Amino acid sequence: MSHRYLFTSESVSMGHPDKVADQISDAILDHCLAADPTSRVACETMVTTDLAIVSGEITTKAELTRAVVDGIVRKMIREIGYTDPAIGFAADTCQVCCNLHSQSPDISMGVDVGGAGDQGMMFGFACTETRTLMPLPIYLAHRLVENHATLREKKDIPFLRPDAKSQVTVEYDADGTPVRIHTIVLSTQHDKTAMDAKGLFSNEARKIIIDKLILPTLKRERADLIKGDLVMVLPGQAPGNIPDSAVKCHINPTGNFETGGPHGDCGLTGRKIIVDSYGGRGRHGGGAFSGKDPTKVDRSAAYMARYIAKNIVAAGLARECEVQLSYAIGYPDPLNIWVNTGGTHAKSVTDEQLIDLIRAHFKLTPRGIIESLNLRRPIYKETARNGHFGRELPNFTWEKADKAEALKKAAGL
Repeated sequence: MSHRYLFTSESVSMGHPDKVADQISDAILDHCLAADPTSRVACETMVTTDLAIVSGEITTKAELTRAVVDGIVRKMIREIGYTDPAIGFAADTCQVCCNLHSQSPDISMGVDVGGAGDQGMMFGFACTETRTLMPLPIYLAHRLVENHATLREKKDIPFLRPDAKSQVTVEYDADGTPVRIHTIVLSTQHDKTAMDAKGLFSNEARKIIIDKLILPTLKRERADLIKGDLVMVLPGQAPGNIPDSAVKCHINPTGNFETGGPHGDCGLTGRKIIVDSYGGRGRHGGGAFSGKDPTKVDRSAAYMARYIAKNIVAAGLARECEVQLSYAIGYPDPLNIWVNTGGTHAKSVTDEQLIDLIRAHFKLTPRGIIESLNLRRPIYKETARNGHFGRELPNFTWEKADKAEALKKAAGL
């Protein structure tokens, strides 16, 4: 008897309050690195109704006056799409507060000699479920909010506003093979034109979301896993009378989402760490990424762990791979390397032998990670939306599989 199971991951759009905060923090990081690649940055942002607060510890040669920070913040908010003061948060009208100071010298003296900028453990994950070697639920969830932004910016769906969340449930066979896309949840902020006579999000608008956003995204990415029609589940409706093979679509399931963005919910840097990584499929060490320069291993070692795991899977050494690295503040070498392939490793290697291969082929000190992945560049604003992993963009060096052939050869495959 087959024991199938369901697994769910979520993503949030670039206009989600927490992602607004992440993008502002990373825009400030990029500004600092563009002028001074040795900048030390730990920048935190909070956004709420008509207010953005930027704080943290930054040591840099870049110009970082209040006027400069104000300009960076407003430019980022405008790029995200918050330009209408009527919705409670807009680039030209919100108040920007800035409270930045230099990094603690107690941290600097350890980092200056090549040590880690903090203690902690970081994880990386890869599997064969998608062409980018990401778990399927989080990969699809990211593509939904990414395409949501494209449709909004092109005005192909005129009633969309920037704030949105997606959620994807995939049904798996007992051996971990994806069988079908089971359920989609898509909540999107909207204007009044999407509302019916009762003042609620209309079913016509739901159908537009399914026809123009959800169905094209799923067809483009995994048409083979659509095993039935996409069926709209109305708020309060029990899905029991819907065919089991259908892809159940919950669109704005509360009934309405007119008030959103930072006006509807306070946003903070670093509050979407599972969205940023593997959607709960792989472990997370607990440290946020955005607003941190690459001496902070919370970010750089997590990128390296993904790079390692992806190359191991790309080399055919495992169908699934999770890697853990851990560090002590001020100390350069990792305290441990841990690998778990869940029994999917090739017959010619063990998880323990993979650790030896990692030590031989990857530089794991903070300085080695920064040099290997070329991380002292203004590349981070783009990471703060649509996922840090699973997009093979030119600047996302941790997504390359350029070590795969060397690993395969070393393992005797």
